[in-house]
Amino acid sequence: MAAKSDGKKDGKKKKNKRKQRGKGTAAPARVQMADLADRHELYEASVQSVRHEVEFLASAFKELVGRKPVTLREDFCGTAAAACEWVRSHRQREAVAVDIDPAVLEWGRTHHVAALKAGQRARVRLIEGDVRETGTEPVDIAVAFNFSWWTFKTREELLVYFRSAYDSLADDGLFVLDIYGGSDAYAEQEEETDYGLFTYVWDQHAFDPVSARYICYIHFRFPDGSELPRAYSYDWRLWTLPEVRELLAEAGFSSSVVYWQGEDEDGEPSGEFSIVERGDADPAWIAYVAACKGPAKG
Repeated sequence: MAAKSDGKKDGKKKKNKRKQRGKGTAAPARVQMADLADRHELYEASVQSVRHEVEFLASAFKELVGRKPVTLREDFCGTAAAACEWVRSHRQREAVAVDIDPAVLEWGRTHHVAALKAGQRARVRLIEGDVRETGTEPVDIAVAFNFSWWTFKTREELLVYFRSAYDSLADDGLFVLDIYGGSDAYAEQEEETDYGLFTYVWDQHAFDPVSARYICYIHFRFPDGSELPRAYSYDWRLWTLPEVRELLAEAGFSSSVVYWQGEDEDGEPSGEFSIVERGDADPAWIAYVAACKGPAKG
């Protein structure tokens, strides 16, 4: 009996010794690319093109209103990249940016506003608030980009927002939205775009044709196999152009036009937008809607 008992003790001692030896020699956890990634930087690199947006807004305003715009309001601004680019683009331009998320606004202050020159910083203001309830001085242009306004899922909710946007404008102001559609928009699918250091994944996760509720995610994947899953999540309604233009008219806008994206010689999206009366049955189209508060030029 004693020998058996001693054998158990010896075995236990050896087991503990193995545990201690393993603990002392364990390899450190490998840092993955996803651990070092900033989701806002990745989003701006893959989704936004604020310089092009600012150029388009100035051009559309001149075309529809007949003068040069000075003031901008960026609703659902996120990191306020567009507002900061607006004031950077001309020494007289001013911008106000509104978003309900204090964390993302703080990121914008740290990374975008702080990078501006002192005179530029004085011409941009970030406000935490609901875009439907945040009053500001009248501006030449109000924008809601990156389809963020799709967060309003009923006609009543969207109409309230459109009326708020109308009130935020000068008498000859312009309200601009972006929108996409086509048969591909209704498909539950993932689309990957390789940016070298990372892969952007647009995940159209679920669509309900009865309510038009639309659940989408953005994932970021990296060459080392790591991932930022659901870095951004969206619970939207997939609106159509006729619905939007009818609601803009109901909100009081005098008129609206559709800027449709053209194609290059290879049939690929050109990045250039022009006013159209009708669009093509493209399976994946993108457009801007510009609504005039006052009479359009001409």
